[in-house]
Amino acid sequence: MSGAKEAPDRLRLDKWLWAARFFKTRSLAADAIDGGKVKLNGHPVKPAREVKVGDTLYLTIGEAHWTVLVRAINEYRRPAPEARQLYEETGASRLAREQAAEARALAPAPGADLKGRPTKRDRRKIQRFFG
Repeated sequence: MSGAKEAPDRLRLDKWLWAARFFKTRSLAADAIDGGKVKLNGHPVKPAREVKVGDTLYLTIGEAHWTVLVRAINEYRRPAPEARQLYEETGASRLAREQAAEARALAPAPGADLKGRPTKRDRRKIQRFFG
């Protein structure tokens, strides 16, 4: 018997998301799963649900939506280049994320033109508007 462990064929979802570097901690991954931000094969799941190679994950992280295929299982958190080998993002998902990022970059943020406190004139307009 050798001391080397062979890679598992299944792993808890929260641990896989942490190992694949989608979340900094397992508790953040578990909170996202409990909050309905993660779906496994189109169904809401719990953090203890096991993932296997070939499963499809739908993730919402902030404003980004990911659709990824599980390509490998690793129970340890490794450097980012190795973590990217655990999954494959679908082409449609990558295109949608890039378009959303471009739209956010081109569209001004709401309130970006507002600087500091309202002036006396602005305050009077606000008071008239609200009665």
